[in-house]
Amino acid sequence: MGENIGAAARAMWNFGLDHMRVVAPRDGWPNERAVALASGAGRLLDQAGLFEDVPGALSDCTYVFATTARERGMTKPVVTPQRAMEQARAIAAEGGKVGVLFGPERAGLENADIARADAIISVPVNPDFPSLNLAQCVLLCGYEWRRQSVDVAPEVMELAKTDFASGLEVSALGDHYEAQLEEAGFFWPPEKADSMKLTLRNLWGRLNLTRADVQTLHGVLRQMRRWAERKRKDPK
Repeated sequence: MGENIGAAARAMWNFGLDHMRVVAPRDGWPNERAVALASGAGRLLDQAGLFEDVPGALSDCTYVFATTARERGMTKPVVTPQRAMEQARAIAAEGGKVGVLFGPERAGLENADIARADAIISVPVNPDFPSLNLAQCVLLCGYEWRRQSVDVAPEVMELAKTDFASGLEVSALGDHYEAQLEEAGFFWPPEKADSMKLTLRNLWGRLNLTRADVQTLHGVLRQMRRWAERKRKDPK
């Protein structure tokens, strides 16, 4: 379907892949519905190679992966998308040309097509519902390809217009709270005061506070003190 080809182009371009080859598209080519679903990745469709059959589309590839969710009774390596794209990167780095073969969504690839591949990509999906949308399968492979080339930390802290507080700023915050809590009689009994203060210092150090956090916590304490002073002046 043209829609599936367009959605596949969009998935490819999400991860920096732009060499698409289309084999005997069902709805003719070019296809307006493919362009509509490409949603900004239309240039992949404009530059896509059009082929009458699979052998023609694979003629210059040095290594081919075929995607399928079904056992085909063939002796071939079966790899995950992650492993496949690791291998693809290595082959490409040595000057090879790698192709990933996707079949039509309704029935997938024919055995004759898979026989031309060097390895099979199999996604560990729910065995009771293994069918993937064409664009979803392209997206999975594209994502793994991108992961091989872009160094992305598994976790980052998004700082909203602020920075982490310095040790000096956190220490000043601790001083502020300690002084106010001391005045309020929090550190009781006296023989436990040092241990309680140490616990609080340890708490501040574990929080990974930003400068905005520190300013807010100072503000909370100042506002509570102002409120307490007003209550003392006017108990009613």
